[in-house]
Amino acid sequence: MSLHSTAVQLATLASEGGEHGGEHDSLSPYLTGGGALAVLFLLLWITTRFNRDR
Repeated sequence: MSLHSTAVQLATLASEGGEHGGEHDSLSPYLTGGGALAVLFLLLWITTRFNRDR
């Protein structure tokens, strides 16, 4: 299987997925972004607690 035929098959598969719309009504982008930001701040805080020598 060549790279071109694989790319064509993936493009065809992606174009057929238009019936679902790709978005879920239950997922709020603000909630998802806020949760991701909170997790990143938590990881930053943990990293700075372990790096006290600076």
